[in-house]
Amino acid sequence: MIRIGPAGSFGLGNLEGIGHAKELGLSAFEVEFTYGVRMSNAEAKKIGALAKELGIILSVHAPYYINLNSVDKEKIVASKKRILDSCERGANLGATHIVFHAGFYGKIDKETTYQNIKKEVFELLKTIKDKGWSVKLAPETTGKGSQFGDIDELLRLTRETGCSICVDFAHIKARNNGKIDYDEVFTKLKAVKHIHAHFSGIEFTAKGERKHKLTENSEIKELIDYVKRYKANVTIINESPDPYGDCVKTLKLI
Repeated sequence: MIRIGPAGSFGLGNLEGIGHAKELGLSAFEVEFTYGVRMSNAEAKKIGALAKELGIILSVHAPYYINLNSVDKEKIVASKKRILDSCERGANLGATHIVFHAGFYGKIDKETTYQNIKKEVFELLKTIKDKGWSVKLAPETTGKGSQFGDIDELLRLTRETGCSICVDFAHIKARNNGKIDYDEVFTKLKAVKHIHAHFSGIEFTAKGERKHKLTENSEIKELIDYVKRYKANVTIINESPDPYGDCVKTLKLI
């Protein structure tokens, strides 16, 4: 099954944005907490009820200010609070995946970074279980070489902690100088029963991701062709500057 939806409401607000997604024939929607979790649990329940009524599957993107590998322990504490606040609202929304960028390497080697983040993810998962929140913690593949989160690191993390994953195909491309081997990616994802994914056009430099841009039809078609070839069960959240428009273009190519 392929579900398509926008990242955020494009200024409409979540309630109207979800309604607009339904009008366009979309079936997913990602609530964006980009600069902070500014939503009450009561509001989350109201939004979740509408989404359920309309058959829209929700997910959440946690704030960008997260680094589970910081040398400053207070920043790790603050990062975990932002993730857990997102999980709490996500649980009240009835959301599936809580997406976040896990951290940066900084001056720490990759294996130590991995172990540091793994420790924090275990603690986050314990809190989620203790609270009874039915959400999946989904660290995202990142678009810069300075960020933790290539697909191999995250798949190892899923195996060793039981967390989920968000596969951002545009980030993979930006991280690898514009190259993505879809056969390799989908082969690595064969054990993932449902792939929560992000996609858009993307600008990049030698250091990786610069910014998201409109998604070309050729890029969409290439991804959808591979999704069909591998019979993937996937939700694709579009993060372009016009997420609704690019979602509609995607629907036409399915």
